[in-house]
Amino acid sequence: MQTLPPLRALQVFEAVGRCGGVTEAARRLGISAGAVSQQMKLLEDALGLRLMQKDGKRLRLTAAGARYHAGCALAFESLRVAHAEIERSRNVRNLSVSAMPSLMSKWLATRVTAWQQHHPDLSIYLDGTRTEPSPDGYEIDFRIGYGDRVADVSNAVELFRDSVVPVCSPHLLREDAPLETPADILAYPLIAVDWLPKFASPPSWRDWFHANGVEETDNRRVNDSRQVHSLSGVAIQAAIDGHGFVLAQSSMICDDLAAGRLVMPFALGLALPWPYFLTWRPHTFDKSHCRSFHRWLLTQAREQQRLNDRLLRVIGETSGQADS
Repeated sequence: MQTLPPLRALQVFEAVGRCGGVTEAARRLGISAGAVSQQMKLLEDALGLRLMQKDGKRLRLTAAGARYHAGCALAFESLRVAHAEIERSRNVRNLSVSAMPSLMSKWLATRVTAWQQHHPDLSIYLDGTRTEPSPDGYEIDFRIGYGDRVADVSNAVELFRDSVVPVCSPHLLREDAPLETPADILAYPLIAVDWLPKFASPPSWRDWFHANGVEETDNRRVNDSRQVHSLSGVAIQAAIDGHGFVLAQSSMICDDLAAGRLVMPFALGLALPWPYFLTWRPHTFDKSHCRSFHRWLLTQAREQQRLNDRLLRVIGETSGQADS
């Protein structure tokens, strides 16, 4: 079995390539430029090829060195990530929460600061991802998911149920295109959300118009969406920026409606088929701050459900899986 070059030499080489030169790499590593050059020579001797070449007064990677550095950089980044994960799991004053990206950015992240103010010595790690945390990965205390799995998970509780509703920037509205009926939205650009292939997409514009009795003849521009986004949060931001109407989850636009960044001409929501739900690891509640977060999050979810019920008249249900 062929042995690897010395790890220290690889570490120095990775730093040289990342920093673009010997001097900056030496500064980052806290060693002398001479020590960097010595490790580089050691690595080149071990490999039997040149990794660096002079370019004027500077040293640059050779073509072979650049290819080799790409692999080394990935390896060291994996090591850095693994070390960070271990440090998070060892720190009992950490709280790790995973959720889908848009739900994280448009709902949880805007609220969790208020809870953290009561726990100033606590570090909170918010992981916005569509991928469910691996049981073999670093420890996530809580995961906010969506779907019908809540009944199949032992440590789970329903949070709230959501609906999509058409919203836009107040600056988008025109005097020559008043909004008196749902069909009048067709005079404006439509922003769509498509979660495929990871998930089945949320209720579409065609679904919403159909639920509101807009005839197919009036529905001719429904598929002419100017923008299609894979993340709900990005689509909502496009609407805030004035690019068109978007069908947005009501939980994700409450703050924007209150601040006047969005307006909702018709409070007619089309229900998502499944709830958002919270899961946790078997030993999560061994930590007192996790018990506190759990109570706080359930209170936030109940308030969100009451707001959803007050904000909208839900006009129907659809089916599918969500990215959120």
